[in-house]
Amino acid sequence: MASGTRDLLQGLRARDPEVLRDVVDRHARRVYRAARGMGFTASDAEDLAQEVFVTFLDTLDRFEGRAQVGTWLFGILHHKAQERRRLRGREELADPIEDAFEAEFDAGGGWIQSPVPADRLAASRETADALSQCLTELSDEHRAVFQLRQVEGLTAAEVSEILGCTTTNVGVMFHRVRLRLRACLEGKGWGHS
Repeated sequence: MASGTRDLLQGLRARDPEVLRDVVDRHARRVYRAARGMGFTASDAEDLAQEVFVTFLDTLDRFEGRAQVGTWLFGILHHKAQERRRLRGREELADPIEDAFEAEFDAGGGWIQSPVPADRLAASRETADALSQCLTELSDEHRAVFQLRQVEGLTAAEVSEILGCTTTNVGVMFHRVRLRLRACLEGKGWGHS
């Protein structure tokens, strides 16, 4: 074990506030983004991210440093996402309209960011809607593989460790996901038929 990894592990086990803050600062955004990519609402993704870090703190004594901290966190996220789906079923991907509307304006009622030109916005939304619809047609496991491999850029080995399957299986699932997404998008008129 490298000295940097050993130092990190010692700092984590000692619950050193600076080390813990560094872990949260480096990984919180990715964990939240992964939860959103797995189909959870913004509110649920925030809750999941918090649950991931609480569980991380609770399980630090079991963390041996063999995996990267990020991989450990994504593994916790995967299990928490499965728990949440079992308990509450699938959530809608869209935020409530009031929250979406309020997020566009500052306290004085002005635009936070100027609106995108309508033609660009329409094309962008159409693409995002088509991709979102295609992603919802995937199984939870396939969506997790897509999110972790394509969006988060984790290796097949890291994803296999998180999902508890072989690296070969991750590769096969990722290949199938890409084929299904391509076929789905082409069926919606995006790309070549």
